[in-house]
Amino acid sequence: MTGQNTRDAARLVADLPPTPAAWCSGLRKGYRRRQAVDDVSFQVGRGEVVGLLGPNGAGKTTVIKMLLGLVTPDAGEAMLLGRPAREPAARVGVGYLPELFRYQPWLTAAEVLTLHVRLAGANVPRREQRDCLELVGLADRAGDRVGGFSKGMQQRLGLAVALVARPELVVLDEPTSALDPLGRADVRDIVLSLKSRGVAVLLNSHLIGEVERVCDRAVILDHGRVVASGTLAELLGTRELRLRLTDLTPAAEARLTATGTVNRQGDWFTVALPAVEDDTTVPDLVRDLAAAGVRLHAVEPARISLEQRLLGILRAENARAESENAENKSAGNKSAENGSTR
Repeated sequence: MTGQNTRDAARLVADLPPTPAAWCSGLRKGYRRRQAVDDVSFQVGRGEVVGLLGPNGAGKTTVIKMLLGLVTPDAGEAMLLGRPAREPAARVGVGYLPELFRYQPWLTAAEVLTLHVRLAGANVPRREQRDCLELVGLADRAGDRVGGFSKGMQQRLGLAVALVARPELVVLDEPTSALDPLGRADVRDIVLSLKSRGVAVLLNSHLIGEVERVCDRAVILDHGRVVASGTLAELLGTRELRLRLTDLTPAAEARLTATGTVNRQGDWFTVALPAVEDDTTVPDLVRDLAAAGVRLHAVEPARISLEQRLLGILRAENARAESENAENKSAGNKSAENGSTR
């Protein structure tokens, strides 16, 4: 290959989109008679924060363990940072905070970090290890033995362990489970700082409000299957604006309907905002209504919360499953009746 051809090939490779930080397709895992994970597919892009949501027993932790090569799937494929997840080399650039973990109680917090840096085969100076403890609020406890730590302090240490080797992908399984409100806010800030540095994050959490604050996309699991996924805007639907108005004129009413679909209840008007809007949509509407002689008593943004959306999806899925089970049971009874009459 000539030098020019080599340079052309290098440019072609450089122009290719980066491989996802994490990718899986058709993952399945069963335990005896229970199907824990059933045909799960999704990806986490570089520098993206993806929330993994669902009720207890939905299969979230099993999916994470298959992604990390800790559990062998019955079917499907998984990739980490461009490598098959089953290869140990794929996990070199991954930081992981499991839901349940224990560290040797006789070690200090600083010694725990040093141990995990060695296990990861990373070269992280002691100064950076101290910075990592400071990041999670444990700088002043670096020399204390882990056996004397509270559950919340151990959770903070686990987060430091996940971050200390400068990972490209961080997987957090219930990172705020033992933390107080201040600790949860710290985790939120850490996740946002990781995103700003281009680090990908897969976050499994029951605290839906935290997911809503930090995630770009969410994947919702129920009974081991993906029942919904997408950006938060896609999952939450159209934004709305609620206004309490009096002295409404025909011109003002026309201005409202020009903005979006209007639903009126007394003096309250709910306007569905356009899917693509800029920062001037709401202030321009308020300005024009005031200019038309309308008295504005209240202007409130309105949108369904992620928790409401999640509950709606799960209830619909449970109703579908119950209906399916009832149909299968009915079909089984008819088959048994037909067999008995022969």
